[in-house]
Amino acid sequence: MSLLDDWLAYSPDLLHGLRASLQLVAGSLIIGMPLGLLLALGSSAKSKVVRTTIIVVVEIGRGTPALVMLQLVYFGLPTAGLTFTAFISATIALALTTGAYASEIIRGGLQAVPDGELEAAAALNMSRLDTLRYITIPQGMRVAIPSLMGLAILVFQATSLAYSIAVPELLGAAYSLGSSTFQYLSVLSLAGLFYLVITIPASWLCERVERRLARHL
Repeated sequence: MSLLDDWLAYSPDLLHGLRASLQLVAGSLIIGMPLGLLLALGSSAKSKVVRTTIIVVVEIGRGTPALVMLQLVYFGLPTAGLTFTAFISATIALALTTGAYASEIIRGGLQAVPDGELEAAAALNMSRLDTLRYITIPQGMRVAIPSLMGLAILVFQATSLAYSIAVPELLGAAYSLGSSTFQYLSVLSLAGLFYLVITIPASWLCERVERRLARHL
């Protein structure tokens, strides 16, 4: 069989793996992005205890490799009486990593809001909550969007690590197929092509969004 014939034969199985990878990304982002926003807001809290706690949590999340986080959640939490499926464990682990990195990106966006607008809000006697809701968060998130999109691409690539805890995502499906057919070159090259089909257009979209937003900042 030619390489193209192999790809046509293996595509259905790998597409199932790709769908699992995208579901894993979606779950990680749905949990991780709001978590990142909460951590970013907490890092500027008035309480020194809260600020210090948040900073420690973020640094641990950023300093711990995603692969180690996967192992901790999947193998470590059951020792504490918390048992999850491999897919849910991978989602939680990647969401924690996503939240830690997203918090720094969002914090930078929030700090980019002009001081004049915050002073104007104070002059209008707006509460801290209203200032966050209507001024700081909307404008800060607008600044952070391109970087957050780039982070989402990295999270998609990181889903390949979920193979280590038996999640049937794209790379896991490729290894499973390769072990049964011994056509590792064909299978893994097709898996790499699937990754490129997602990441390259996503990178172009990220650059386009960044240029578009830059005209209004």
